[in-house]
Amino acid sequence: MFSEDKKQIVVELYSPLLLSKGVRLLVQREDTNDIDCMGNKWWKLKYNLKKAIALKHDTIVTFGGAFSNHIVATASACHCLGLNSIGIIRGEEFSKQNPTLRKAASFGMNFKFIDRNQYRLKDSIDWSQDYENCYVVPEGGTNDLAVKGCAEMIQDVGFDIACVPVGTGGTLSGIINSLKSHQTAIGFSSLKGGEFLTETINEYVISKNWSMNTDYHFGGYAKISEELITFMNDFKEEHSILLDPVYTAKMFYGIFDMLKRDLIMPNSTILAIHTGGTQGIEGMNERIKSKGWKIDF
Repeated sequence: MFSEDKKQIVVELYSPLLLSKGVRLLVQREDTNDIDCMGNKWWKLKYNLKKAIALKHDTIVTFGGAFSNHIVATASACHCLGLNSIGIIRGEEFSKQNPTLRKAASFGMNFKFIDRNQYRLKDSIDWSQDYENCYVVPEGGTNDLAVKGCAEMIQDVGFDIACVPVGTGGTLSGIINSLKSHQTAIGFSSLKGGEFLTETINEYVISKNWSMNTDYHFGGYAKISEELITFMNDFKEEHSILLDPVYTAKMFYGIFDMLKRDLIMPNSTILAIHTGGTQGIEGMNERIKSKGWKIDF
């Protein structure tokens, strides 16, 4: 599953705005790298699962919310590799009926649902007491091995600026570590108050050629607005690329807004990383429809 010759797709977007600013926008389509273990999750899990197998662990324990991309990706990867998978899920068991957890369960993942107070303590719990011979992968998959994997993700296509959606910071950290001296990175936080992620990222990187943009979270993690959904509809129609509302839509909205406001250097080449996450759209659509907003994706 984690072969060294994984194929990656990079496409260029065209629009009057890009033309007027003299900016090239390339998109690395990590949403096409694996149908279930999709996007940046593939890279985050690569060395973690290799280590688990090398140490002869047979069970992977990891964490996430009820709509977590990481939960589905871990379940899929473990299924392919013959490993047991346990998802420690934040919230009540009724959420097991949602599309994300149904898919994870179809790959054989078992769940333990815990309340939010206990979930905050998850990193201090010895999960091997409950799950013998387990290897623990942190929430979102971010650790030093995940950063190592993500450092291999970037395609050297002659870009100046790499743009990356940010949840836990591991993907951005790996990409920063792979940049050349003349290249920079911008992380687009999907969390309200995402400034704290700078401290996390600084644990993994030495370079200072990056910045965190916290202006496009649309109210916080998994928060959406009609404006964002309209942008997703228009983006899909114009570029034939499906975005997810939690991460990638917010990043691309931010890129185009920064271009309009002349916050990106003219004549630059941007490489935007589409980190996947589209598995969560089915569950999100239920919320969107309840608001009466138009969906064209």
